[in-house]
Amino acid sequence: MSTRKTGLVYTLLVLVSGLAVGMVIASRLDLAPQSAAQSIAAPPMNSAPITGALDAQTFRNIAKAQSPMVVSIRTLSRQRGQDLSDFFGGGAPDDLLRRFFGTPGGQDPSAPDQGPGPRRQPREQTTVASGSGFILNKDGLILTNNHVVEGATKIEVGLFGEDPDQLYQAKIIGRDELTDSALIQLTERPEHTLPEAKFGDSSQMAAGDWVVAIGNPFNLNHTVTVGVISRTEPSFQVADRRFNEMLQTDAAINPGNSGGPLLNLRGEVIGMNTAIISNGRAEGNIGVGFAVPSNTLRDLLPQLSTGKVTRGRIGVEVRNVPIDAYQDFGLKSRAGAIAARIEPGSAADKGGIEPGDVIVEYNGRAVANTGELVKMVTATRPGTSVPVKVMRDKRERTLTVTIDELDLAAEQTGRANPERQAPDDRSGESFGLALQNLTPQRARQLEMPSGQSGALVTDVDPNGPSAGQIRPGDVILSVNRQRVSSAVEAGRELDRAPSGRIAQILLWRRDEGQVFVTIRKD
Repeated sequence: MSTRKTGLVYTLLVLVSGLAVGMVIASRLDLAPQSAAQSIAAPPMNSAPITGALDAQTFRNIAKAQSPMVVSIRTLSRQRGQDLSDFFGGGAPDDLLRRFFGTPGGQDPSAPDQGPGPRRQPREQTTVASGSGFILNKDGLILTNNHVVEGATKIEVGLFGEDPDQLYQAKIIGRDELTDSALIQLTERPEHTLPEAKFGDSSQMAAGDWVVAIGNPFNLNHTVTVGVISRTEPSFQVADRRFNEMLQTDAAINPGNSGGPLLNLRGEVIGMNTAIISNGRAEGNIGVGFAVPSNTLRDLLPQLSTGKVTRGRIGVEVRNVPIDAYQDFGLKSRAGAIAARIEPGSAADKGGIEPGDVIVEYNGRAVANTGELVKMVTATRPGTSVPVKVMRDKRERTLTVTIDELDLAAEQTGRANPERQAPDDRSGESFGLALQNLTPQRARQLEMPSGQSGALVTDVDPNGPSAGQIRPGDVILSVNRQRVSSAVEAGRELDRAPSGRIAQILLWRRDEGQVFVTIRKD
């Protein structure tokens, strides 16, 4: 063999050997990309009515049959050390999801006490926390809350009936912040076959129905509590202007129950325990808990299993039609969603939707209210073009909107509030507003389009009808579809609005653009 050919053979051998060694090292260090679980279909659902008598064995039988599919979850994460203000009022008092997340291990006990003297910069510490989950299939897929595993550097799972110290490693397959749900998978398996959760129909649940919660409160594994459904349609705010439907229950759920199942009397999953209301004096149960409906979870699972959840967005802030003013919009009933603000450059803007339009039909389906519209939009695949029917100036129009993709992180970018100014003119007193003429300098500060005019709101009566809807720094562009260019004109149009009726007001708001509001005149 020639020297050239020999060198080529040796080179190939070295490359192949290096690649093999590299793959082994990467697998040992967990550096190779983790493959997502195979895409799974929504689990079957039992929609048959729940019948039969309740007896002394009912809850015992549910606990015995369903506890094996419930798991305890232990997570480790790295974060900066907290100072005392974080524990005594520094955190947000309404951060229900975090209150609901048990932290029995707390921070790393090996962290030294700083003692008296100058405070050192907080260093990164290991935090141990616990939650719950339930097994979906024999492949080790487990459903839990996003806030249980978010930011975790290590996830360990404990199974029913096994030694508490026997924990199995797991990895994240997919997460969804909006529904606070996450899909994880065991990377280590027990020798026995894993039990599987069965799903019921959450839409059949009604106030007063019996439910059972199983979970890991305060690290007390597989605790069973019983209660009823308190409400079936509470909207729980999960992000700015984003809400999620929940089931409310009085079954005792506490920190550490996060991600555990809420079951009906057949032992079927009809919800995932997610949050509690805290009274600020205690973090334990006070009888008001929330669970994500199982139907929401089932619909989401195929996307979660691929590692990414995709939703539609059109870039419009919507409000419900006023209860006794639907005729003012040319509507025959109180149905539809008012476009209060259109995000510049969004799908709605490109499609021709304007502030003040009432969206009455979306993709051929009637819009009952804002909640229904939001659900229809988010369920639409991005890139799809859909017909949208609106009422504008009491006339029906059909527009075509091409759906954008929802980026929740970008959407939740904070907006600065405009500075408060001293009142000047009380032209809008009947609405609790103080107005003044808009100067070119102030228009530039508010980033208004060139040549646009209006009346600057300088003060809002906190007890007046406009409180909460109009802010100091807003500019009134039109009242009841009549354009205004000064404080006097705005005041005149506001005065023309009949007492006891609503006025349709188009505003300009810095960082938000045009905003449409309806305000009832005193």
